[in-house]
Amino acid sequence: MKKIGVVLSGCGVFDGAEIHESVITLLAIDRAGAQALCMAPNVDQMHVVNHLTGEESAGEKRNVLVEAARIARGEIKDIATVKADELDALVFPGGFGAAKNLSSFAVKGENCDVHPEVLRLVKEFAAKKKPQAALCIAPAMMAKIYEDAPNKPTLTIGNDKDCSSKMETMGATHQDCSARDFVFDEKNNIVSTPAYMLGQSISEVAEGIEKTINKLVQMTP
Repeated sequence: MKKIGVVLSGCGVFDGAEIHESVITLLAIDRAGAQALCMAPNVDQMHVVNHLTGEESAGEKRNVLVEAARIARGEIKDIATVKADELDALVFPGGFGAAKNLSSFAVKGENCDVHPEVLRLVKEFAAKKKPQAALCIAPAMMAKIYEDAPNKPTLTIGNDKDCSSKMETMGATHQDCSARDFVFDEKNNIVSTPAYMLGQSISEVAEGIEKTINKLVQMTP
């Protein structure tokens, strides 16, 4: 059975992994006849947001791996222990955690840093030409990781001009795309879809993610 790594960034759209996107991803992987392996970095979140009010919870701390374990029903690994050789493909659901915990794109834009274990794993995948997928805001992080790569990636986050211009500053090509579709970068074996960067309903987002995951699974040998 094909093994698909799912990198989570916490639990909750404003400070972690987007829960709808993560669950739809896990469901799509299962429906495609593959097995998901969830992982997250064992670090504190950048901050904690009260999802009822949208305000930051001052002084509160949460751990990315512990929070992501909620989505994974406890079946999750520290990303530091995972190697590309163990997996056939890799996917990054969105949510602000991808831009706050897996990278600092939310704060630093095109000058962002990427968590070292995320950077390591993606570079291992790139070196082995194994397929990857990035949803929602996660393609911005991928643009940073591939900034110095010989083949610059073609990615989508929908049609947000501010975010896409920062991605292009990092050398990526941005391609506008609807939430119901995906963009395939054949050179780098990367699939991306806008998800909630653009989608207005869970069914619209699910259509794009399901197509993305089906493409990702098809790309695995």
